Amino acid sequence: MSVIVALPQQRAAVSAPAFVRQLARLGDLDLPSTAPALSERLGQWLDWNRAIALSRALDGTPAGSRDAIPVDAEGTACARVRATLTAAILRRDKLDGLSGDDVAPFHRHCLDLQRSMQAATGQLRGRLRDALAKGTADQARLAEVDAVMEMTLSPREQTLLATTPTLLGQQFDRLKQANADAADDTWLATFRRDLQDVLLAELDVRFHPIDALLAALRSSPVSGTP
Repeated sequence: MSVIVALPQQRAAVSAPAFVRQLARLGDLDLPSTAPALSERLGQWLDWNRAIALSRALDGTPAGSRDAIPVDAEGTACARVRATLTAAILRRDKLDGLSGDDVAPFHRHCLDLQRSMQAATGQLRGRLRDALAKGTADQARLAEVDAVMEMTLSPREQTLLATTPTLLGQQFDRLKQANADAADDTWLATFRRDLQDVLLAELDVRFHPIDALLAALRSSPVSGTP
């Protein structure tokens, strides 16, 4: 018997990050055609303590310095970490060893990779801020602003990322049920790809601030290698 693959209904194309589109597809959810302005969202998310801290970071006048910044070394470190995390997500041996009997092992696999991404990207982000703090006054200010923004947005980001294993579990159940009468478990290959695709999209999200900080670091008029 041919394998049946459950596909979400066709929807109008919307402009949204790949990770959000992936989650919407897994959850069979509609995305709004327009999103609130960033300033409006920040106004809702910033409490007065964070607002004061952000204002101080924006209005402050960091001394800055003319020290050589190891831009090449930082860029190499970022590329190495991203390649390592990507390879971990795409590893076939662990995924191929998980059967379609139970979603729990896939759930644990997803959580393990998410923890690895969070730890590695968090260290990189702090490392880049430390490097920026040694740069020009504008770069030092950006480092302070990024620190405040990370403290402000991280709780909401983690809430969104925590939905990934749940939505993957729902996709697992849909595919398994739709192919209950199939002669084989080819549907499981579809689910494995879904898991990899959504984690790769999550990795992109986690690297957005890192890429921005690295770009700011590369704009330094003074750079060097260690």
